[in-house]
Amino acid sequence: MELIIPLHPTLKVIIAAAPRDHLTFVTTRRGGPFERSAFSRWFREQCDEAGLPHCSAHGLRKAAARRLAEAGCTAHEIGAITGHASLSELVRYTKAADQRRLAEVAMTKTRTSDGKPAPRVAKKAEKSLQLNVKKRMS
Repeated sequence: MELIIPLHPTLKVIIAAAPRDHLTFVTTRRGGPFERSAFSRWFREQCDEAGLPHCSAHGLRKAAARRLAEAGCTAHEIGAITGHASLSELVRYTKAADQRRLAEVAMTKTRTSDGKPAPRVAKKAEKSLQLNVKKRMS
């Protein structure tokens, strides 16, 4: 499946300023485009040389998914950019970011609350407590 992804404004500026010798931005020593496996190998070597053994080409995709999740994108929006075939695969990458974002939203809700449960929740809790007390007494 071919992905059509709009350029981020910052990347657009960088590309506009780059030399236009090739249609490909990262080329082999011979000036041609990389095959997928060759690019991964080359990227691995560059990371090792830079003292970044924990980085990889695949890690860029994972980092993009995580950053999109942190920005509040939905799983479908992220998949439209990363090209993940299944949402379950994507969830592995975005789980931590989603959890953090949801926890922040939840805590924001508690800060805007007066500390009292909504009347409907309070009434339900009160009934539940009364039932529990009755059960214990019998």
